[in-house]
Amino acid sequence: MSLFDEGTIQDWQPLQLPGAELDLWPRWLSADEADRLLAELMASIPWETHRIRIFGREVDSPRLSCWIGDADATYVYSRTRFEPRPWSPLLASLRERVASVCGAPFNSVLANLYRNGQDSMGWHSDDEPELGLRPVIASLSLGAERRFRLRPRHQAGRREVRAVVLAHGSLLRMAGDTQRHYQHELPKAGAVTGPRLNLTFRQIHARAR
Repeated sequence: MSLFDEGTIQDWQPLQLPGAELDLWPRWLSADEADRLLAELMASIPWETHRIRIFGREVDSPRLSCWIGDADATYVYSRTRFEPRPWSPLLASLRERVASVCGAPFNSVLANLYRNGQDSMGWHSDDEPELGLRPVIASLSLGAERRFRLRPRHQAGRREVRAVVLAHGSLLRMAGDTQRHYQHELPKAGAVTGPRLNLTFRQIHARAR
């Protein structure tokens, strides 16, 4: 039995956000398939606590992470250079399926493990030079439902925030000028006690390094 459902392109739901290209596939994986994937990846990924720079000082990232990819998919984030760990057979197979439904190639994935609702991700845009001008980023969510929030980057005064609930087995596709016009975050959620595992597939461009 395949780990993945086939689905059809009609399962993508466009999310209306001016100047962005944002689509959500709420049930890309069935609950059983997502359960199996979550359990295997939590146990097999070599999780690390990355050091990040905030307001001029280095601190532990409020989540566990692992950078995985092709040998030349080096990534610089928060002034830290990350060398990729090799693909496991499971993640390599998953990459091909995500690339197929997203219509874009991927040579790397950032795995983040939010252990409970106290783990989070602050406001940022995935706009590093290595990603190119209009990157396609595919975000697969496994485990506890969490709110994913977006806000305009350059809007003066109070910025409107849009929230999307990312459920177990959902796939979010960000493309076009989304990173140029918007920031996103995963805020703390005190009521959440279970883990959430997030995989964000990316294409690193060697010429930008």
